[in-house]
Amino acid sequence: MKSRQTLIVCCLLMLAGPSCRKHLMSLNENPNGANPDKTNPSFVLSTVLTETGKNYVNLGFQDLAGVMQHTQKDGWVGTHNEYDWGGSNSWTAYYDILRNNQLVLEKAKAAGFELHEGVALVMKAMLFGLLTDLYGDVPYSQALRGDQEGPGNAAPACDPQQQVYTGILQDLDRANQLLSKPKNQYTAPIDLVDVYYQGDPAKWRKMANSLALRYYMRLAEKLPAVARPGIEKIVGAPDQYPLILNASDDATMAFIGTSDADSWPVNATYDREAGSRYRRIKMCSTFVNMLQSLGDPRLGVWGKKVECFLLVDDTKPAGTGNIYQPRDTIVNGEPRKVRYISPDVLASRGLTPADIDQDVDYVGLPPALAGPAVYNMSNDAAQASTNAHVSWLNDIYKEAKGPLLKARFISAAEVHFILAEAALKGWAAGDAETHYRKGIEASFTTWGVTAKLAAYLAGPAGTFQGTQRQIIEQKWIAAWTNATEAWADYKRTGFPVLTAGPNAKGPVVPVRFYYMLDERNLNNTNIMAAAAKLEITTYSAFGANGPQNSPWSKPWVISGTGKPW
Repeated sequence: MKSRQTLIVCCLLMLAGPSCRKHLMSLNENPNGANPDKTNPSFVLSTVLTETGKNYVNLGFQDLAGVMQHTQKDGWVGTHNEYDWGGSNSWTAYYDILRNNQLVLEKAKAAGFELHEGVALVMKAMLFGLLTDLYGDVPYSQALRGDQEGPGNAAPACDPQQQVYTGILQDLDRANQLLSKPKNQYTAPIDLVDVYYQGDPAKWRKMANSLALRYYMRLAEKLPAVARPGIEKIVGAPDQYPLILNASDDATMAFIGTSDADSWPVNATYDREAGSRYRRIKMCSTFVNMLQSLGDPRLGVWGKKVECFLLVDDTKPAGTGNIYQPRDTIVNGEPRKVRYISPDVLASRGLTPADIDQDVDYVGLPPALAGPAVYNMSNDAAQASTNAHVSWLNDIYKEAKGPLLKARFISAAEVHFILAEAALKGWAAGDAETHYRKGIEASFTTWGVTAKLAAYLAGPAGTFQGTQRQIIEQKWIAAWTNATEAWADYKRTGFPVLTAGPNAKGPVVPVRFYYMLDERNLNNTNIMAAAAKLEITTYSAFGANGPQNSPWSKPWVISGTGKPW
């Protein structure tokens, strides 16, 4: 009897086995997650585009704006002003986006969705271009395989930077071909998910070719024999390689502004600390001084005049200005506030008139100061101070969204400045001065000051000097909120000329990010092999992770060039 019962149980288990296994497999499926086998690539593409936009603007308006001295912070300053990156900079967010983008690319190829495929190739190129610009050698050919078996997939090698740039340019050339048809000839539209160009393949095609110009110019100092024919090929065939030449075609992403996650990164609307994210970012004196020297009207779009300017007056009684007491005054017919300072007050604080900025309009925060919150006799020494004597950003940057609050990837201004520089080298790229002036015009259009263009070009900025420095300085100005690109230009040219501040972690501006700590722990052999190829410099010892993985050690693209220092 017992053996019969055992047999019945065994039979029941055999019958139930497949059903149980099937049930267990269904339990292992995440009901809230996307199944890669069933996912519509359009839905994933939307995430790729929006996450890229947020990460781009966070780099270009946050810490790299500090490196490139567009801005400085007067509270929580370490990473922004001083390059205090703790020996590690994470690339996880970029590879997360690239994994999603790879899914779009694979699904698009399988389904024959050429528009999706072309867009995904553009995004792949731009993101890998960003990674190699930031770090040097990076996982590329072996990257994005973490879900596959094999030790090489979990611990990918870092490709040489030259090979990464080569792959990027090949992908962009392929994208140009895929995006060459009229919109109505693509079987799967992306209008509703495309937050850059609303599904317009012609504009994506221009973006692809404009990015190719960018990466060819990256190679201009190291491999001119590659850069020159690449740029001349594109410029010489405008029908085959259309470009972003008008500001209306700029590659940008606006912000929805319905929550902190989809708003401008320092908006005050969702800031629980009463707008401190907005308050602690100030314009850098390096940038302000350049704009003022050129009479640049974009300064008034990006920043505000000081709430109360300083004025040292030896006719005032001793002790004047020791306490913050703003007085009403008039400057050029405009009601303003002034704080008079008697010389003895300066002396009592160990200051001279040369130590303060008495400009009546715009005062920038010098780079990497010790105690920037108290600069220029601040009336408030708190973190994220309300210093009335330094220019704040324009009120538009308090907002969660707005017509000028966009992530900016590549613009007509950048393209014209690339072509101006190429022409200056004697390459067949048009007339250098014409492109230089068109670059300025495109930037003025972007920022809504075209009415002031003629006056600006009649001033010192409009006198073309025929130098790389002048072109790159204007390109640096036009890169406001996209300092990532300005950093790449600085590294290969040394322009604009920047001086590290007194409290910076190194005596000169750094040229790369650290390889991240997690990757050094989990993929040490490959990361150390990549770091070993960096050029050790006089300043490499200032790195927090040893000289080899230092922000002052040079990647291949600038090694041996003597640039930027």
